[in-house]
Amino acid sequence: MSPRVGVPPLAGVSVGHWTHPGGRTGCTVVLLPDGTVASVEVRGGAPASRELDLLAPERTVEGPDAIVLSGGSAFGLASADGVVRYCREAGRGFPTPAGPVPIVAGMCLYDLRPGEPPIWPDADAGYEAARTALPPDGNGPVGGWPVGRIGAGAAAVVGTWRPVRNRGGLGSAQLSFEAGSGEAAVVVALLAVNAVGDLDDGSVADELRSGDFRPPERPPLGTSTTIGVILTNVVLSKTQCLLVAQSGHDGLARALMPAHTRFDGDALIAASVGDLEASLDGVRIAATVAVGDAVRAAVEAGRRTGAPGDRRETAG
Repeated sequence: MSPRVGVPPLAGVSVGHWTHPGGRTGCTVVLLPDGTVASVEVRGGAPASRELDLLAPERTVEGPDAIVLSGGSAFGLASADGVVRYCREAGRGFPTPAGPVPIVAGMCLYDLRPGEPPIWPDADAGYEAARTALPPDGNGPVGGWPVGRIGAGAAAVVGTWRPVRNRGGLGSAQLSFEAGSGEAAVVVALLAVNAVGDLDDGSVADELRSGDFRPPERPPLGTSTTIGVILTNVVLSKTQCLLVAQSGHDGLARALMPAHTRFDGDALIAASVGDLEASLDGVRIAATVAVGDAVRAAVEAGRRTGAPGDRRETAG
């Protein structure tokens, strides 16, 4: 089982990052090929986003030219302006009588630090991430997709509902299954994990069953969020992309406890960037697993770079 000879499974996709020199924030840009079809599912209670309404199945535009994942909460949405500028210079965008208008979808997480001068990715940061974007090299267990405390995951933490937090980060996973043609249907998840919850090890369920569970008294309002992209080379409609995004959230809920809280802005965009005919249900199952794997990869990368609780004392 392999992709068609000479045709990368996700041809035309490039990923770039801008990371603050002190690691205090960052942004990640995914540049998409012409003809991309995409939709989105938002399940968190506190999203920071732009242009996501365009991705609803009933809207005119089939998909974005680029997707931005950014730190900085709502301030970080400014990074998408730089990506719009980059796409305009490249002649990308939705055709209009006055010329193409770039469609750039943006989602942000909260990584601001109380008591310190605010820093967030601005338009220049977004432009630099887009300008330096490269196709994943295909190497390693996740196909060269990024993992670590870079870009949008540079300052991410998880477990903000508890007194002790762990570092999060950018995580990815690449999975494949056999399409009816004998070729490989590929599904990739790329997530910035900055969640109220932490990896679900079953302990919360055990506490509830034993009567020992104590909910947090003051959850951190609006200071978290897991955002990401699910990409596949399987041809999908916008409605089918919506179904894949929904399945991705199943993976989020399987990996994190709790997920989709009032204090997260959890949002996933699913994008079809290929023309391979394959099972929609297969893509949805793979998306569920890939998102869960990407969450775990992000948290594991964070643990390799710092001990639990060694970041800021407040949530983020």
